[in-house]
Amino acid sequence: MKILSIESSCDETAAAVVEDGREVLSNVVSTQIEKHKIFGGVVPEIASRLHTENISWVVSKALQDASCTLEDIEAIAVTNEPGLIGALLVGVNYAKGLAFSADKPLVPVHHLRSHIAANYITHKDLKPPFMCLVVSGGNTLICKVNDYTDFEIIGKTRDDAAGEAMDKAARTLGIPYPGGVNLDKIAKNGDANKYKFPHPKVDGSPYDFSFSGLKTSVINLCHNAEQKGEELNAADVGASFINAVVDSLIEKTTLAMNNYNEKTLVLAGGVSANSVLRERIKNEAEKHGWKLYLPDLSLCGDNGAMVGAQGYFEYINGSLADLSLNGRATADITEPNS
Repeated sequence: MKILSIESSCDETAAAVVEDGREVLSNVVSTQIEKHKIFGGVVPEIASRLHTENISWVVSKALQDASCTLEDIEAIAVTNEPGLIGALLVGVNYAKGLAFSADKPLVPVHHLRSHIAANYITHKDLKPPFMCLVVSGGNTLICKVNDYTDFEIIGKTRDDAAGEAMDKAARTLGIPYPGGVNLDKIAKNGDANKYKFPHPKVDGSPYDFSFSGLKTSVINLCHNAEQKGEELNAADVGASFINAVVDSLIEKTTLAMNNYNEKTLVLAGGVSANSVLRERIKNEAEKHGWKLYLPDLSLCGDNGAMVGAQGYFEYINGSLADLSLNGRATADITEPNS
């Protein structure tokens, strides 16, 4: 079964053709990094306009690269939640028009479910149930994946996401956008033990994360140094900051894995590309005897293939939408799509 999938939740206009939820026939991504770099972050209005400019040719190229026409496609999947609402609506409305004109089923897909599904492409043998740590620019959570469309939240961030905290730390250090990616590169040459950052905990919620205080601490460190005329080593600060973030991610995930007696762990989301997180979670899995699945680096960022992978399982589950489908800026991974 071939699914044409569309992704436009943030600053990547993407489309893909995926067969049976596992085989990628094409995967086209038009990035907006250079357009947003001068602002130091994504500007929602500009992102929406660029999606409008690019979506038609991106979808056409995805079909062309897969040697397909719309007649060969059995369903159209689209990210409709969560994300930047203006950006989401570009993809949703394009998908609705395409589905209507071609008389194809329309499949709404949750963005975080898609990130998890990237692992189904990388690892053809991976099947639920398993525990998953989802770490991205806008979300951080631990969830039990009971089935392909059945999710249970174990813990989540109470404020900022880990990726957002990394982006803000990078910006404070004067590291160019995309902050998290460039912070990771610079930190490779830094001393991760040079600076001590806090390890926030949430009282009564042992699996929940909090990164706002950690973000504030690096901002205060930089501002205090500037006021005193001291020069900070960006590599050392970056390495120490990333180490503190990963400490929290590993600690909560390990606690959840042990308390729920899980033996299979999956990593997902844009921050799953972070080199420190990948290395340390591999070590943790080896220490505890867990089976660990990591997405291919090419599938960590937003892309259409992951939407097509999850879209297949949503379709099989009967999760279809009509032309009243809307975008939603926020939505839990457990919520039925609509």
